[in-house]
Amino acid sequence: MTIYTILLILGGIALLAALVLVIKPWTVAAIPAYAGLWLLHLSKYTMFPKWTFIFYGVATLMVVGLKYISPKGEPDGRTTGNLYIGLGAMMGCLLGMLIDARFMLLGTLVGAVMGEVAFSRTPHGKWLMLSKSNFIHYLCARGLPAVVAVAMIGVGIEGFVYDIANVRPIFI
Repeated sequence: MTIYTILLILGGIALLAALVLVIKPWTVAAIPAYAGLWLLHLSKYTMFPKWTFIFYGVATLMVVGLKYISPKGEPDGRTTGNLYIGLGAMMGCLLGMLIDARFMLLGTLVGAVMGEVAFSRTPHGKWLMLSKSNFIHYLCARGLPAVVAVAMIGVGIEGFVYDIANVRPIFI
């Protein structure tokens, strides 16, 4: 097992950890997603351009800053909205990947918004519909971190799948 294969496995584990953190937000999910992108890039199984790391590095810093200025959870102390937003963002990312790579980020954003709309229709999310500012604030506080993390996960998966399908077989 070469160092590149170990880096590939560690990158996959980091992306999987970010996926779990999107749904159960113990910490910012964008941090392990960004680390996973770097590990995949260093593994030589995927090659990302420099602007990808600059863009997602700035986005990760914004999300970390947003995490520390945002209130914790929903008014009743739950984090149920993250489940809806996270699953919506993941479904949107997958649909965006199926359409075209350029639509992946847009699909992730639309999926997160649809997840928040679905959450606002539940008994625990009724407070979001009280005013438009509640909805927008919650979307920025919970949806933006999910969008950034899921988009990075999607970029990592897509880069890996594209590289394997078009360049070389894995683990050689």
